Amino acid sequence: MGKMFLETVRSEGLAHLSYIVGHNGKAAVIDPRRDSQEYVDIAYSKGAAITHIFETHRNEDYVIGSLDLARRTGAEIYHGKATDFEYGNPVSEGDRFEIGSLVFKILETPGHTFDSISIALSDTSFSEEPIGVFTGDALFIGDVGRTDFFPDRKEEVAGLLYESVFKKLIPLGDDVIIYPAHGAGSVCGAGMADREFSTLGYERKHNPLLQKKKKEDFILFKVNEHHYQPPYFKQMEIFNRKGAPELCELPRPRPMSPSEFEKKMNSGMLVIDTRSAEAFAGSFVPESLAIPLEMIPSFAGYFVNYDKGIGLITAGYEDVETAVRFLVRMGYDNVIGYLEEGLHAWQVSGRKYDRIPAVHATELVRRIQSDYNFTLLDVRKIDEYNEGRLPGAVHIYLGELPDRLSEITKEKPVTTFCGSGQRAIIAASILKQNGFEHVEDSLGSMAACQAIGCPILEH
Repeated sequence: MGKMFLETVRSEGLAHLSYIVGHNGKAAVIDPRRDSQEYVDIAYSKGAAITHIFETHRNEDYVIGSLDLARRTGAEIYHGKATDFEYGNPVSEGDRFEIGSLVFKILETPGHTFDSISIALSDTSFSEEPIGVFTGDALFIGDVGRTDFFPDRKEEVAGLLYESVFKKLIPLGDDVIIYPAHGAGSVCGAGMADREFSTLGYERKHNPLLQKKKKEDFILFKVNEHHYQPPYFKQMEIFNRKGAPELCELPRPRPMSPSEFEKKMNSGMLVIDTRSAEAFAGSFVPESLAIPLEMIPSFAGYFVNYDKGIGLITAGYEDVETAVRFLVRMGYDNVIGYLEEGLHAWQVSGRKYDRIPAVHATELVRRIQSDYNFTLLDVRKIDEYNEGRLPGAVHIYLGELPDRLSEITKEKPVTTFCGSGQRAIIAASILKQNGFEHVEDSLGSMAACQAIGCPILEH
């Protein structure tokens, strides 16, 4: 009765991977996202009812969807006992759950968080030995989880992660398939592979962190890693311990005319413009924040407060739902509306708009060589900056920019710079919001510089 199945559900932007696994008319979901209808649809297509929901840890980078999925399905929620969750059921090392011939066995694997668990999956119609393991944020493909959430206990948690990986996960066997909670691009690791498939044996041989077999070497590396923590992580910790507000379905923001949109802006609505860097630079509504659509999961959490209503400007209607989905996954539910017909409607209404001049890479070279009086503001991560920078560049990471504006003079032009121009346009919009008049954006940024041969310095 019913074939076994395992499907991966991907959440773009956050690089979040969740799973639904089932047999004999029942299914379990591991680390569901907040917009949870897809799991219900998959289960229905397989003739299965979702009966179990497992959380591998208290997540920091997105709102877990367990409660909404449980409301939809009646499934029970399970998570590690080390955190005082206000919902669900605590589990301990060795607990077993059966779904048909599948057995889910709990392994306590702290380090990333104290409540982290992994779940070994066995097909008992063949063997009790595991065929796969859901590793959460303990072990990724090409990396391991970050351990910087407890700075006053950094050696301790790094040591716990070492024990979890080398004493709990690796001994499961080389042929065991790993199913991590994140893939490449996630803020929860640094060196993840682009692929989503691997085994413990392959990782044991080729994962750079697993080559640090001495505990002291592993700990030393982890405590010296550099990670950024967006402010919204604190809100995620609260939601994911207490339970997020009920969602049921995605909000549907209403279309607004330019006059209504402007009125809401004057009442405190934050405007997020999700168009491309090039489109925003050409024309934008004053005081709006540029965050290109695909970058919302990475950067909205640095700049968007939870107590403000949000208005959207998009390249087209189809982008509204995508933006809302990205924001809701981070707990931003108060999306009031969007500018109907986009910036064109604003322009033809006769309202004022602003622009940000683009600076080509060849012009950057000319300025550097001629000692032109300007600020080249590099907003990339520190490791990117150290790998290669332009002479005279001032480095302030994009996420820290609002708190470090006093380090930049308004008396001369500021040209924002990043890897390709996407983060640079966010930085440029923040500068414009804060009274900087002479702001430019290096479209193409480092990618263009590398293409034409700019003078690049290494750390």
